[in-house]
Amino acid sequence: MPELSRRRALTTAAALAAAAAATGTAAAHSANAAPPGSPDSPDSFDSFDEVYKGRRIQGRPASGGGHHGGGHHGGGHGGGFAVFVDGVELHVMRNADGSWISVISHYDPVPTPRAAARAAVDELQGARLLPFPTN
Repeated sequence: MPELSRRRALTTAAALAAAAAATGTAAAHSANAAPPGSPDSPDSFDSFDEVYKGRRIQGRPASGGGHHGGGHHGGGHGGGFAVFVDGVELHVMRNADGSWISVISHYDPVPTPRAAARAAVDELQGARLLPFPTN
């Protein structure tokens, strides 16, 4: 049986540490996921209308109306869902992994359109959401 060299020991230790970190990250991600059927679960895209931190947030499936035939660019980016903060449309986009981002919190994906609206309110810190120019 070959003797364990320092290089082999360090390589093995690094591989084990990387595997442990990856497992911990995956466990943390799944621990933060909303339970199925809750208002924030990824499969819950029902309409919502609530006051969050003093701001009225609304969301509903995009209809055929609105600009470009309903929702952001015809519903392609917005996943067929329209979100509003105090009556002003918040442009949202559904990522390939099912997460959602908005024009306000573009680098912080969230599990639902409702969570995107709440994240935008948090980011705005009381500032008014301005209409997003489409042309």
